Amino acid sequence: MAESTMVSPDSAPVAPGVSPGGTKRSPVKRVWGIMFSNGKSAVGTCLFLFFVLIAIFAPLIAPYSPHYTLFIPNLAPSSAHLFGTTAQGQDVFSQFVWGTRTTLMVGVGAGLLATALSLLIGVTGGYQGGWVDTILNFLSNIFLVLPGLALLILIESYVHQSTPFFNGVIIGLTGWAWGARVFRAQTMSLAQRDFVMAARLSGASSLRVMITEIMPNMTSVIASNIMYACLAAILAESGLAFLGLENVTSVSWGTMLYWASQGDALLTGAWYWFVPPGLGIALVGLSLVLMNYAIDQLTNPRLRELPKKRRGRHE
Repeated sequence: MAESTMVSPDSAPVAPGVSPGGTKRSPVKRVWGIMFSNGKSAVGTCLFLFFVLIAIFAPLIAPYSPHYTLFIPNLAPSSAHLFGTTAQGQDVFSQFVWGTRTTLMVGVGAGLLATALSLLIGVTGGYQGGWVDTILNFLSNIFLVLPGLALLILIESYVHQSTPFFNGVIIGLTGWAWGARVFRAQTMSLAQRDFVMAARLSGASSLRVMITEIMPNMTSVIASNIMYACLAAILAESGLAFLGLENVTSVSWGTMLYWASQGDALLTGAWYWFVPPGLGIALVGLSLVLMNYAIDQLTNPRLRELPKKRRGRHE
């Protein structure tokens, strides 16, 4: 007599977006679970949220105004001034907190703007083809061969004392070319799929097909592009501010590095002046890179890590 086999509920396959109990999870919970299912992406997400909270609650966290020059210059870190003071008598910690808000707003805003332009140009050209694709592809090639930093410096030389937010707009308007090429290639591949052809035959407009059929199947590529575009924007804005091509009275991590350079912080040993903004830029960049490990898991179930309990049974 054959022995009966019992299947454990834990070993049963679980459909994407459905919890082990059988209840369908909301998109927010699904994304949240995937971001924390990978150790690297969990660290990156927590790190990025940490800086976001600093930016949101900057008025409550910063003990002083970043523009106050009422303190003794070049003080070392202490309980009164956690990151010391600058050569102008400003509190470095307050500048760092307010600079977090400016840098994140500029970086994220410029990254989203660049990604939106990349989608508009890349998806439109890849789907429409013909003379539309020829013109848009030619425009993308022009921006690709232009050196990015040199182009930004050239534009900034004509705009004196620009604000960080104006720099963010310029960075977003000039940083879309690489993403457009990627989106164009993905669109040209998806445009030949059966579900896209079926949407065409059903009478759906080109705009509807691009928005409802093609873009949802590029979620992981779009999310990755946003992260790297934000990282590139943060580095570009900080670089422009460090070179003095930004209103130096504004408060951002880049302008902090500019004033630290002008005040000979490195030569005088005032490490507490330039280390915080430099470390902040590095940590935000690291968080975006680590978060990218979870992006493919949003749309590719094969890349999702099994929970430790289930993974041990499969081994």
